[in-house]
Formats: sequence, C-alpha cells, structure tokens
Amino acid sequence: MAFQPPPQAPPIFTHSPESLSSKTEQVIACNKELVDNIVKNVSVEKAEFSNVLLPFVQGRSAMSLDMNLIGFLRSVTSDAKIREASASAEKTFSDYTTESSMREDLYLLVEAIYRKQKDDPALDAESRFLLEKEYKAYMRMGFGLPPSKRDRLQEIKKRLPELYIAFSKNLGKKKEGIWFTPEELSGVPDDLLETLEKGQESSENEGKMKLTFKPTELRTAQKYCTVAETRKKLFLGYENQCQENLILLQEAIPIRDEAARMLGYADHATFVLEDRMAQTPKTVNDFLDDLRKRLANGAQNELEKLKELKRSEPGCVDPDRYYIWEHSYYSTLMLERDFQLDQKMVSEYFPLQTCLARMLNIFEELFGLVFVQVEGRDRDVISETGNGDDIVWHPDVQLFAVWNDANEYNGSAFVGYLYCDLHPREGKFGGAANYTLQQGFSTDNGSGRHYPATALVCNFSEPTAKKPSLLKHGEVVTMFHELGHGIHNLVSQTKYGRLHGTNTTRDFVEAPSQMLENWCWISSQIQALSKHWSYLSTEYEKSYMDSGPHATATRPEEKMPEAMVQSIIRTRYVNDALLNLRMLHYSIFDMAIHQPKSHEEALNMDVSKLFNKLRHDMCMVDDMGDTDNYHWAHGAAIFSHIMGGYDVGLYGYLTSQVYATDMFRTVFSKDPMNKQAGRRYRDIVLKPGGSREPMDLLREFLGREPSNEAFYEELGIA
Repeated sequence: MAFQPPPQAPPIFTHSPESLSSKTEQVIACNKELVDNIVKNVSVEKAEFSNVLLPFVQGRSAMSLDMNLIGFLRSVTSDAKIREASASAEKTFSDYTTESSMREDLYLLVEAIYRKQKDDPALDAESRFLLEKEYKAYMRMGFGLPPSKRDRLQEIKKRLPELYIAFSKNLGKKKEGIWFTPEELSGVPDDLLETLEKGQESSENEGKMKLTFKPTELRTAQKYCTVAETRKKLFLGYENQCQENLILLQEAIPIRDEAARMLGYADHATFVLEDRMAQTPKTVNDFLDDLRKRLANGAQNELEKLKELKRSEPGCVDPDRYYIWEHSYYSTLMLERDFQLDQKMVSEYFPLQTCLARMLNIFEELFGLVFVQVEGRDRDVISETGNGDDIVWHPDVQLFAVWNDANEYNGSAFVGYLYCDLHPREGKFGGAANYTLQQGFSTDNGSGRHYPATALVCNFSEPTAKKPSLLKHGEVVTMFHELGHGIHNLVSQTKYGRLHGTNTTRDFVEAPSQMLENWCWISSQIQALSKHWSYLSTEYEKSYMDSGPHATATRPEEKMPEAMVQSIIRTRYVNDALLNLRMLHYSIFDMAIHQPKSHEEALNMDVSKLFNKLRHDMCMVDDMGDTDNYHWAHGAAIFSHIMGGYDVGLYGYLTSQVYATDMFRTVFSKDPMNKQAGRRYRDIVLKPGGSREPMDLLREFLGREPSNEAFYEELGIA
C-alpha cells in the first residue's frame, strides 16, 4: 500500500522540562473546570449518563492524550532533566486524579445514575458496562466510610503512586556494573565484548572491561561465560542493585493492607481480586499450589540432567550442587550439546529489521491489516508542525501508519499508529514492553473517532557497519509477544478510552499476546521470519565471508535450514518445569506479601527474607541458603511489577497462559494462518478491549467454557 496521509496526525514530541510542567497544569485545570461545571449544573435528581458520565469520561480520555505521552517520556528519553520533569508531572497528575476520584459531589451523581440506569435498555451494552465499572470504583475508593477514614484512604491512594514513581526512578538511574579482565569474560561473544566500556590507562581498571546489568549484556554473559565465578558475581551484583527500593516496598505493603482492611476486606489480595477473573485469593492459591505439585517431578528430572551435564565439564567445582547463577549457562550448553541448537548460529537468521517486517506481514495476513512505514518527507507531511522530527522522540524510532486492508477487512479505514524503539540508550527503560501512547475512543457523540497510538520499546543489540542487529530465538518470541499487545491496542474499537485495548483485567491481559507467541514455534512461520543476514546487502555478504571461520566456508542458505528449525521446535519445553517454578516463585511471593494474617504482620514483614526463602524452597536450585538470615540478595528491590500495577497480578501470567493455550489449540493449531479464524479472533477477543468481561469473550470464541487441560497437556503434566 502506498503512503497516504492518515485522517489524524500523530502525537508531537517537542517537549522540554518546562513544557511538561505547564502542560500538566493546563490539562488538570481544564479537567477540573469540566468536573466543576458538571457538579454545579446537574442535580442528583436530574443526573443521567448523558449529562454526567459521558462528558466526564470524554474529559478523562482527552486528559489521557497528553498525560500518557508525558509519563511515557520517563521511560525513553536520554535527557535526565526531561525524565525528572516527567516523573514530577506524573506525581502531580496522580495527586489530582486521586483527589478527583474522592469527590463526594461527583460520587453522588454517579450513584444516582447507577440506581436509575444500571439496567436501562436505552443505554448500549458498553455504556452500561462502564457505568458498573465507575460505580464499583467509587465503592472501592471508600465512599460510605466516615470522613476521617476517607481522608486517610486518600492519603494512601496518593502515597502509593509516589512510591512507584520513586521505585521506578531508582531503577532507571542505576548504572552499576562490574569490571572484569578478558580472562574472566572467557566465552562471552566478541560482538558483546567489542561494545563494553574499556578501562582507562593508568586507572585501576586498565586492561578490564565493564559489563553492566543491562538485559542484553547480563543475559548474554550468563549464558556464555565459561568462568563460574564471573557468573556468580554478575548474579549477586544484579540482585543487589537499588537496595534503597526495599524501603519503598516495605512502606507500600502495609499501607496497601491498611487500605484494604479499612474498606472491609481481609487483606489487599482479597480487595484486588474481587475485580478480577479469579475473584478470590483461594482460587489463585489453589491454582498455584496445584501447578507447583504437578511441576515437581518434571523439575526434579530436569535438574538431575543439568547436574549430570555440569559434572561432565572439565574442572567442575561443586559437582553435587547446581546454583541459580549457573542455570542460564548450563541450559544454553544443554541446548547446544543435546539438541544441536547453537543460539549464535540461530541468531544469524534473525536480523532484527527483517524479522520485524516479517512479523508485521504475519499480522497483516491474519488480521487484515496493512503497515505502512512513515519516513523521510512523509513524516513532514503528516506532522502538525511540518517537521517530521517532531513526531518521534528519538531518531532511531520507526513509525508505521496502520490501515485495514481494503480487500480483506471492512474497507481501508485507518487503524492507528505503531512506533518501534528497539535499541538501548542511556536512561532508557531496560526491558521490553508495549506502551499505550494514546487510546482509541469515539468522539462527537459517536460520529467521529480518535485513533490509537502504541509503542514497542525494546533493547536489542545495536547494528554495526559490519553486522546488523541479530536476535536470539527467545528475543524473537519477546518481540512477537510485545507486538501482540500493540496489535490489541490498535484493533480495539471501543466507545470509551477507559475500556480501550489492553485496559482489561490483569489476569487476562497477557493472554492475547501469549496466544500469538505460538507462531514463533511453528516450522512454516520460523521459516517465514528467517533470512540469513549475509543476504541483506553486498556489504554484509562481504563482511560475513571475510570474517573468521567463514573466510573459506560456503555461504549459508538464505532461509533457515529445516534441521535448525526442528532443533528450535524440539527445545520449546526443555527445562520448562524449572522455568515455570521460577514464575511460580514470583507469583507466590506476590500473593504472600499481600495476604498477611494481621496488619502487624504486614508492618513487620521482611521482604528480602521471604523472597529468598521462597525461592530457596520452591525452585529446587541451590543458592546462598540462609546466609545472613536469607539477606544475601535483595531481588525484591528490582521487582518493578510488584510496585507498578501488577501487585496481586503476577499469577496472571500463568492463568493467561492457560487461556492462550486453550485458544490456540482449539482454533489455530491445525491451520495457524487461517484468515477466517484470524478475523474472528480480532473481532471477538481483541476488538472489545476491556468493554466486556474476558470470560464472556473466551466463551464466545471457544464455543464452550475455558479449560486448564490444554495448558497441562502442553507442559506434559496433565
């Protein structure tokens, strides 16, 4: 599809610290005026959805257009002053939204509307669903409590976002790393070693290299470094970053507990889960306990094979112990020796940009979409300022205009914008995630539409003049997963931004992306994603053929050889029981800290001890045991999910996998590229966003109640 200007310009990223502050104040003032006018002009007797909730949620959608972008900058900008201003703006906005949500005058109007119109057939289903959500939200904010308790609850609701912002800022500014000699980094790929900071002459680090805790550096070193002591130092260094965050977490746990008890709940877990698919802690705890028991035998068998592999290594130290910091190394070694899977060779067939383009091709075919890259002068054309540089936050960012395929899906309507920010830089968020920059929603009383914008943010290795950025297969899966969230945001079509895209329950939101991960394990799709990097250009061909062992070798096939494809597929569930036990550890820790038997227990909780002891008891691998009363590491201090909205939510990665497996095996496994099935999935599961209960979407898509059995069968533990 040739470039054509979309009907809506993309967002502008011409921010300064001062403009972030002033824009936030302007947004808040505008919204406050709107809310003040609603409560001033509408009495309880005359309150209706159309004159209270409709303008209120439209105003909230308008706020989000600016505030999502302002908060997003903290994760992607290299400018420390803008990061600071973004965090400050987030705090100011969070305080305002908390205060606004505690307004009794607005609550009384919403309560009156709920009483009158909760079953009103004149309201469409999405509006009734929104009304229910809004009313429940007020109940959960403490309306009905005495004023003194409500004031305390408001203090807590203000304090929790402050703690998260501070926690996140600490993670964002960490620059720790460890200096190693070349010998200590034996086995680490040259591609990584070449990028590491080198010690200056005449300094204490002369002749050394600094390996940081950035995900790409840390994971690669842990997988390939042959020096056991180096792997241990890296693990302990990583786990002991940001210990100042422990204080923040130790404050968050008891005030969450206090708020829940104030509202009449037994604990924070009970409070949170009332509004989730699981509904009760017992449902979650029973699922996690059952899964833990089912995984035990398989994990023990995996562990024995890994120990045997370790003992076969020349110069093996501690042959009867298998430490947590050894797992990445021996798992990788097992894949190479027992499954002939050389991840470095595999990565040669997954150059990043080619892989991205072919992923988008899969989404085009499945969902009837067209991705048109916007670059060069086309950016100037669609920018409201006339300057294409203003519509991205960094020169590396790629921008796509997304359309429906005119021949494949209900005409060629514009869908939204997709951004891809794929390489690391100073100050940038260190993992992989998808961000909703702007939500989609109806405008002009339903006659118009504001289109969504979504961003894929990753930290894959940078290309060089001699070699492109290459992805391990696990990184291919990661990118496909995060793009899945982006697709959910793009194709969702709700009336209200509050219910758009991934604004669904935490224990379902991962399921659509986890379902799409399956395409990365299908032979035909692995082939479709692959292209050996030496075929990308004549320069790359020369670079490949001139390098090291390839100088006298025959050039590889352009597509990944079938034998290599099958090696990848055979490894899908290798050591998967141990991997799932690690996920269970996080989930059970999350549930444990939010289910104290008393408030006193919440106040006195030792999170580092609990985190390490649970891991020691559950994960079957060795660590430092009860050294220093389990205070040898502080992994909870870098556990951002627990502070950033996934509290009492980590189990959702596992329950979502249950739903994802059921959907794939039931509908797609026999014909993964079936267009009709893809369109049904888009329309039934993705399009409603959070405007319907997830269980209802699953029942409609599957034609029956969801089941755990496909998940258990897939893991071999049915």
